[in-house]
Amino acid sequence: MQKMPMWFASMLTFLYALGYPVGALAVSAMTPMLVLVARFTFAGLIVAAWALLAKAAWPTGRKLGHVVITGLLMQAVQFCALYEALEHGAPAVLGAVVISMNPVVTAVLAALFLGERLNGWRVLALVLGIVAVLAACASRLLATGGVDTVLVLLLIALLGLAAGGVYQQRFCAGVDFRVNCTIQNIAGLVPAGILALLTPTAVHDPWKATWTVGAMVVFSAVLGISTYVHAVSRFGASAVAMLFCVIPAVAGLLSWAILGQRVDVGIGIGLALGALACWLNARASRPAAAEKNPAIEVAAAAPTRQSVAAS
Repeated sequence: MQKMPMWFASMLTFLYALGYPVGALAVSAMTPMLVLVARFTFAGLIVAAWALLAKAAWPTGRKLGHVVITGLLMQAVQFCALYEALEHGAPAVLGAVVISMNPVVTAVLAALFLGERLNGWRVLALVLGIVAVLAACASRLLATGGVDTVLVLLLIALLGLAAGGVYQQRFCAGVDFRVNCTIQNIAGLVPAGILALLTPTAVHDPWKATWTVGAMVVFSAVLGISTYVHAVSRFGASAVAMLFCVIPAVAGLLSWAILGQRVDVGIGIGLALGALACWLNARASRPAAAEKNPAIEVAAAAPTRQSVAAS
């Protein structure tokens, strides 16, 4: 694997981190399910056109069903929960800290369901990840006297992303990433559309909703995916996983610049511990045992190829 250039790592980090404040802006302009309907629709159309132009092969039968299930987990569960949390007042950087624990949670799920060994470094990374989330959520836990709706939604989003990544790794190997992304967006569109019909919806600021959704689709759902996939294939999953040490911090800076959201002490501690947890998890992905099964390495070391759409 080639060494990732600094400019490329910076671009990928920026694209991923940008999704959090832009997502928060979008749900302030219109209700979350409308945001997701627009996101899944336009992102699906763009990536589908890309897949058709590339003449990529499309799955059928059982394989198609597996991709749909992956989409329900990684797209519908993750984004419905995350965007509802943002609408309920979750700071964008708090969402970034919790979701960035995906490599650590994925490593645990991979050990349970894919048979990968959970060594001491990954156990330590898991413990630090839990402490990081608790630290980041400390002020909210104290203010509400316990776990509130926002924290539950963020944890559901994290589990949806991690479970979808492991499921994809287990059952969707060999599916072209553009086709995979297209089907996943369609799978996410169905429950988001149903929820949009069953729950109150509103567009509070049409102009703001238009440009934020457009930015989300272009920078996160399209450019983010292609950049991430290229990085995994060219530089390796472990190198990409290292970026999750700094993505929440960049998301925090962007949230401060765009939204005016300041990072409190608890979130700052969570950022530091979360970065250390991701670094330890990436370090644990490098032993020779992982090289014998590179497919599992991709799932455990970093979010799967399509999981960049979390941002």
